[in-house]
Amino acid sequence: MILNMVEAGEGRPLVLLHGLFGQARNFGALQRRLATGRRVLALDMPNHGGSPHAPAMDYPSMAADVAETLRAQGIPAADVMGHSMGGKAAMMLALTAPGLVERLLVSDIAPIAYPPRYGDLVAAMRAVPAGAARGEADAALAPAEPDPAVRAFILSNRRPDGSGWRIGLEGISASIGAIMDWPVMPGARFEGPVLFVSGERSSYIRAENRPGIREAFPAARFLTVKGAGHWVHADQPESFAAVAEGFFRD
Repeated sequence: MILNMVEAGEGRPLVLLHGLFGQARNFGALQRRLATGRRVLALDMPNHGGSPHAPAMDYPSMAADVAETLRAQGIPAADVMGHSMGGKAAMMLALTAPGLVERLLVSDIAPIAYPPRYGDLVAAMRAVPAGAARGEADAALAPAEPDPAVRAFILSNRRPDGSGWRIGLEGISASIGAIMDWPVMPGARFEGPVLFVSGERSSYIRAENRPGIREAFPAARFLTVKGAGHWVHADQPESFAAVAEGFFRD
């Protein structure tokens, strides 16, 4: 599958992969900043943004889609940054096609299986009437997601005319288990530079995860961004951008 992308700048390629319910344009300010002297490609993951819809998603297939997209762009290797679901896809790309990845930044996610979640939210999204106004849709999501900022993020996936969801909601719904999971990959390793960035207020990467991370990514380093939760790049945009610039500096 060839994924939709938003591209900026010229030079050495850097690929940005968003998380669940996100889209490439969420990286707008970060992409513009990183595009000084670089070619920065923000990709819409399958079933998200302007990319094709698929009946199901898992990390091997998402990594294969990213690899196919890069090869279609004539990119033999790139630096890669992924957040959350996109971070897992980026790790899978590095482990299954290491020649395509030069440096890897993983934002607030570990290569582990997480407890089930989002099922109630996806069910609430599916139940929103196709012609619902934004306020009605917001109210329908509130019992499943009490945070209004997260609901606003989710509602950015509605079509502008309110006629329904732009994302492949059925494919996402069928894939929630795989998205929260992580396949066992005995012996898989990526030897290149890797930086795991955590939000100070997030528990997605724990100290007990580090030995397993280093088995797959022996050059892994770890950094925590103060004042940030799971959405590190949105919570502390200046700090995260500075970290990314430093790590990906030519």
